[in-house]
Amino acid sequence: MPPSSRLRPRTRRRRAGLVTAGLAALSTFAAVTGVLPASYGAAAAVCGTANAAQGRPSSASSTENAGTPASAAFDGATGTRWSSAFSDPQWIQVDLGDSRQICRVALNWETARAQTFKIQVSADGSTWTDATATVTGTAGTQTLDLAATGRYVRMYGLTRATQYGYSLWEFGVNVVTDGSTLPGGGDLGPNVRVFDPSMSAASIQSTLDTIFRQQESNQFGSQRYALLFKPGTYSGLNAQIGFYTSIAGLGQSPDNVTINGDITVDAGWFNGNATQNFWRSAENLAVVPVNGTDRWAVAQAAPFRRIHVRGGLNLAPNGYGWASGGYIADSKIDGTVGPYSQQQWFTRDSSIGGWTNGVWNMVFSGVVGAPAQSFPNPPYTTLAQSPVTREKPYLYVDQGGAYRVFVPSLRTNSSGASWANGATPGTSIPLTQFYVAKPSDGAATLNQALAQGLNLLFTPGVYHLSQTLNVTRPDTVVLGLGYATLIPDGGVVAMNVADVDGVKLAGLLFDAGTVNSPVLLRVGPDGATASHSGNPVSIQDVFFRIGGAGPGSATTSLVVNSDDTIIDHIWAWRADHGAGVGWNANPADTGLIVNGDNVTAYGLFVEHYKKYEVIWNGQGGRTIFFQNELPYDPPNQASWMNGSTRGYAAYKVADSVTTHEAWGMGSYCNFSTDPSVVAERGFEAPTRSTVKFHDLLTVSLGGVGTIAHVINNTGGAAQGTATVPVNVVSYP
Repeated sequence: MPPSSRLRPRTRRRRAGLVTAGLAALSTFAAVTGVLPASYGAAAAVCGTANAAQGRPSSASSTENAGTPASAAFDGATGTRWSSAFSDPQWIQVDLGDSRQICRVALNWETARAQTFKIQVSADGSTWTDATATVTGTAGTQTLDLAATGRYVRMYGLTRATQYGYSLWEFGVNVVTDGSTLPGGGDLGPNVRVFDPSMSAASIQSTLDTIFRQQESNQFGSQRYALLFKPGTYSGLNAQIGFYTSIAGLGQSPDNVTINGDITVDAGWFNGNATQNFWRSAENLAVVPVNGTDRWAVAQAAPFRRIHVRGGLNLAPNGYGWASGGYIADSKIDGTVGPYSQQQWFTRDSSIGGWTNGVWNMVFSGVVGAPAQSFPNPPYTTLAQSPVTREKPYLYVDQGGAYRVFVPSLRTNSSGASWANGATPGTSIPLTQFYVAKPSDGAATLNQALAQGLNLLFTPGVYHLSQTLNVTRPDTVVLGLGYATLIPDGGVVAMNVADVDGVKLAGLLFDAGTVNSPVLLRVGPDGATASHSGNPVSIQDVFFRIGGAGPGSATTSLVVNSDDTIIDHIWAWRADHGAGVGWNANPADTGLIVNGDNVTAYGLFVEHYKKYEVIWNGQGGRTIFFQNELPYDPPNQASWMNGSTRGYAAYKVADSVTTHEAWGMGSYCNFSTDPSVVAERGFEAPTRSTVKFHDLLTVSLGGVGTIAHVINNTGGAAQGTATVPVNVVSYP
């Protein structure tokens, strides 16, 4: 997140409990092996998704006051809570009505939580049996898989984590069900807010403001929101978009939803510095800005897709402070785009009325109205067409008011928005063909849904996975709303995709767990060889995080083994600030490894990994736009050596590769722990005429460290306090 992070205060973590150790126990409904048996059939018992405790009779050992009764933890509302007296031990219990097989509990802790506790069950409410060993509490939602039978379930708090009492927003209980068939469709959950034109502007604005106040600086919180607008016209709105918030129209075309007002991202919460405006998005609507220009001042993981701006677009914060984004695709901006202080930006398959300036690295692929190729002065890299694309799937409502997901068709040699000359070509899938997942769903339920042939729609929230999600059916759509976050527990791989055609993964955040996972997302098994040129896998707005919300560890974030895969906007981030951050606190070797052939990547953001950030082993690869920061925190040069070579390159093309091409590539250093550290080079590749690089740069942010060469031994040293890029126009 350039520029000069050394100037940024290390923000105090707002504890959110995104990472928990998890409790995986054998159960009567699934084995926690990470793989569902081939015979896992319709008759298998499963852990249900309904909250069996909601609205049931409850009691507690004590309450803090009349406003925090036991019943508030079982009312299904995350704005009410139970809290106890300020002493140990304390308990809260619920009566399920009859004896049930209990397979999971979900505890949504307030900051005042248990340091240690047990889950207990009882047949009569008086004699209790431990269903878990002693568990360490974590703030936010903590999900525990278990196998127990009882009518009564209670949380028995042994010790508190704060000087206050025990406090739970919600206490959910899931029980074993027949599970013969999981249903498709269903409601979108409490964190999807749907607006329609009949609502008053004042009531809509009130909801927008309430969510923004919660999310404006909530960088590492567990709250997630999607703000969805049904077709029609809305006036007088200013939708300020904070962390983990997505705003989107529910029309089939962006112009079906018009907001006469603003969709705003600014950086007042961070003193005018936009370099930490991560994890938010806007999609599939039209905006008519009040003063003629909309403001979208973002950093990484903040896509702007399928938007029609009937005016101009300002990508800088108020006051033109630091900014480090960003990504636009499938959009039309009628006026001029002003990046101003944005160091780098990528725009794909859109149309713009003009572009005002560039700092280090502005890349355009298939953009009508883009400035001409001129790198490095001005620093514009312009490709007339994008070689192969598929736009991201999106949720909409049909004329009958039913929810559907639209999957755009594959395009080759494309330019301009897919909807510029009429409806986007593609396929519509009814929501009834999706399992609508809630954060209370366990991995066994999600795998059963996949095995049934359902697609997955993740509603906003944090999902803990005790086993790997296995996507095996061709053309499966896995779509997240509101930055749905997947956390692997116990060191499992969060998701595996088989070597099949046409899987679409979009809108997900993979957050590493406390036990090291070898990989967070694997696309295709090792050694995959099938061709998918006619119907490739696509990975869009899929983000990865190691640390920041708490300690996390994963050797590699994303491994792509399947040929022809399209990577369209990822941010793989080993955290440089937040909680659980340090050279040994959040270890991660590599952000992306590409083993498949003919893989195409657009908008590749990979930062701070301890070894090579990207390793490209496949033949025929293409990358259009790459933004990288090397790790800030090597303790010294001896700690960061690649054999006898000083440090690791950001982007490594394997010596065995004979064909590869890349455009608009930047790597920056800020070795703030030891400014004497040197990276030998930003990019490393075999020197062959068929391995081509265009428009490369390296930068030392404020002279805090050195990158000795741009690519291999070509290009001078990036160093010195002037923060001036070293450019290489072509290589070899």
